[in-house]
Amino acid sequence: MRNKEFPFFTILYLVAAAWNLVGAIFGYFNPEYTFQGIFERPLNDPLFYEIYKGAWGTTFLFFFGYLIVAYNPIKHSGLALIGGIGKFFFAIAELQLYLAGLANALILIIVIGDFIFCAFFVYYFFKLYQQKQTIF
Repeated sequence: MRNKEFPFFTILYLVAAAWNLVGAIFGYFNPEYTFQGIFERPLNDPLFYEIYKGAWGTTFLFFFGYLIVAYNPIKHSGLALIGGIGKFFFAIAELQLYLAGLANALILIIVIGDFIFCAFFVYYFFKLYQQKQTIF
């Protein structure tokens, strides 16, 4: 990969890390507020509370994964692949909640943001392939 492309992918994955950190801060450290804001109902059930908080905990872990990829986008393409797949399926699940009428339009911020990142991640893998870089 040409040197001029490294800064773009480093910045991309730093922004992806920040995006996940912001979501994790709200969702993991204040799940009741986040749940109420998105689903317009209280988060009363202890089991559902732990599952919801765990989902945001996963988002927090993706923050660290994207930081690792930002450090060396070529070496850590496997992490980028896992992160991209996770982001894609998370966005699909969130969109399904919206389409089923279970979540309000606020969730579309997450959905649209994650799909935008997915598009950039596809571009990242296209550039790796184009430059004959090993993926994984």
